[in-house]
Amino acid sequence: FKETVLWPRPRPAFPAGVPAWTPFAAPAVVPTMPGTVGGRETVVLIDSGAQYSVLDRGLHARLAADGALGMSYPLPLLAWGVGGRAQLGRATTVDVSVPGLSLPGLRTAILDLGPIAETERGLGVGLILGQDALATLVLDVDTTSARVRLSAPGALADPPGAQALDSRRAGGALKLPISVEGRPLDALVDTGASALVSLSRRSAEKVGLLDGRPLEGGSSLVLGGQVQAEVARVRTVAIGRRTFADEPVPIFGDVTAPGFPDALVGMAAFAGSIMRMD
Repeated sequence: FKETVLWPRPRPAFPAGVPAWTPFAAPAVVPTMPGTVGGRETVVLIDSGAQYSVLDRGLHARLAADGALGMSYPLPLLAWGVGGRAQLGRATTVDVSVPGLSLPGLRTAILDLGPIAETERGLGVGLILGQDALATLVLDVDTTSARVRLSAPGALADPPGAQALDSRRAGGALKLPISVEGRPLDALVDTGASALVSLSRRSAEKVGLLDGRPLEGGSSLVLGGQVQAEVARVRTVAIGRRTFADEPVPIFGDVTAPGFPDALVGMAAFAGSIMRMD
């Protein structure tokens, strides 16, 4: 009932056929696109770590004043970010467009995106496209040229020499088997994260990172604010056919929410390549 009636799958439209590449809309390694939401221009973050698409609460207030929103839903939504902070929100529908693609009546959660919605400290993001939208699309990210495109499934053939990673579906997310210093983990692919790999404390303990080695302080911008993390230097991280040496790995606090991932693979894992997420 939730997935069919309350939160139906988006229905993307491609008025001009196969979309062209679009430069990132914000200076970061995570994929962003310029877009319009309810007729207002904003930055759209494509975040495979987000279960649902999210509209920033500040932008929602401006759209409500414009009369640019569709139906609103009082059904409460509880959302967690890395670090365990929870937010209570609700849902609405809004027309969204990005280069080459429109998502009419996209159902979104209304949450406070915090610093990532700011142009001074963050990326100026007004909307996050999450797993609900990505389930109907194919995402290409060119990390070298900082450009992105979204296309319909099957519209683009895989380029010659493409290497498929051994991913699997977990709910609406994609997970990859990785290893940290030779110990295996299952990690969620998170295009909204910049770090190579991020681990919860229980995962860090499982792979032996809390063995007395020095830990540095660090912080990350996350849903609704900024979270402090400890950073461990890791001898090796293996993801697919690539092995990374002497890498910093953030360790965040354990989150008790059901299904919350204990390990994330971020965009640094795909540096110097084109990544296709289908």
